[in-house]
Amino acid sequence: MTQPNILVILTDQQSATMMSCAGNRYFQTPAMDSLAGRGTRFERAYCSFPICIASRFSFMTGRMPSAIDLTVANKLHSISDNNIETIPQEVIDHSLGHTMRTAGYETFYAGKHHFPKMTVEDCGFTVLTRDQRDICADVCADFLLRRTSLEQPFLLVTSFVNPHDICYLAIRDSMADDQERRLIENGKTEISVLNHALEIPPDIDEETFLMERCPPLPVNHQPLEDEPEAVQEILELRPFRAIAREKWTEKEWRMHRWAYGRLTEMVDAQIERVLQALRQSGLENNTVVIFTSDHGDHDGARKMEHKTFPYEEVARVPLIVSLAGETQMGVVDDAHLVSNGLDLLPTLCDYAGVAPPAGLPGASFRSLAAGETPGDWRRTLVVESANSRMIRDHQFKYILYGSGANREQLFDLKTDSYEMRNLVHNPQYAAISQTLQNQLRNWATEIGDTRTLDWLAPLRQSEDRVDINQR
Repeated sequence: MTQPNILVILTDQQSATMMSCAGNRYFQTPAMDSLAGRGTRFERAYCSFPICIASRFSFMTGRMPSAIDLTVANKLHSISDNNIETIPQEVIDHSLGHTMRTAGYETFYAGKHHFPKMTVEDCGFTVLTRDQRDICADVCADFLLRRTSLEQPFLLVTSFVNPHDICYLAIRDSMADDQERRLIENGKTEISVLNHALEIPPDIDEETFLMERCPPLPVNHQPLEDEPEAVQEILELRPFRAIAREKWTEKEWRMHRWAYGRLTEMVDAQIERVLQALRQSGLENNTVVIFTSDHGDHDGARKMEHKTFPYEEVARVPLIVSLAGETQMGVVDDAHLVSNGLDLLPTLCDYAGVAPPAGLPGASFRSLAAGETPGDWRRTLVVESANSRMIRDHQFKYILYGSGANREQLFDLKTDSYEMRNLVHNPQYAAISQTLQNQLRNWATEIGDTRTLDWLAPLRQSEDRVDINQR
């Protein structure tokens, strides 16, 4: 096969469970489902850092955010509030667009950017549009319809904003009515779209809607009894999050879940326009399509919305890969741990037939999507955040917070997938906690993550070193 075209479709703030093909029965995502039907869906895919800016840095570079000491301030999550002055030029020179251009690809980007101290153009892309919604879908569709099989291969990254608009529900509810009105009058698209997503169907009364169609509260809606002290401290840095946790009623939390689903349906419709154009273009059989998201949303779990903490709702993301004639069709891979941030760049290099930049910690998941099982695939996977680190293996998940009481958590994801029972103080699981802690220490040492090593320093280190067998 000649070098295939590559279409990467990104959404923003979409949890792995927010697809009807993943078993969510409260809304429909036919475009995402169609991709899953033609390809392989990874059930154990994780972001590298559950905040937009840091996760997208990983997409572009194949590196953990800690590689440049990117933490993202908890208060505002904005570019100006982290401690990064510049991105090393070597990192930019070996980023996704430049790497694929060197491999012979034309590289294009459309939609949401949001990268730290670097632009999409810096990373080797030609920008088609900065719109993140319908115009983005139309521009990408038009681009695909105008391409021919005789042109050089392309990489097109299509980055949509939704279901990120769900962020504005708690923000909006903390505003006075006149503040919200002024935002709408000033063209604040996010508020208008969110208000539309909150509308209940016109063919049903509110009581029946709440009884039959609105998603129920998640089973892990209540905060953990031994919740890490750092969680509440971080929520209080953004008062609207603390207010939602303290004051929202059951109906308000359920309406958040309803709107989150509607916003996901909206972006699914935009994705369908792009996929339809790909089918009509005649390029579909020679185009790799990869669909994923930068992170998820707490969506009512532990009375939280937004992102930040490395629980499954936020850290685990959708990941689907499709290439006609190669990827398995309609298969769900629930065995392999994949990092969309670390593994995307090596995977695209694999499809392009070139070696990835040296020294990256990720690996190509191309063979996994084709049904092969590499003997050396990672056994553990790490997720960073500004205030914590998470490491998981095939069954257990260990979280370490950087400060406060109750800094450690251990969950058995096989028997407790909703992370409701912290086992870290159970003596029966002491060896498992210690092993994962040691593996996290080894990983941090290997990649130079000094922040994690500082957090681990006060904890007892086992004398037994373990082979992390990690890339």
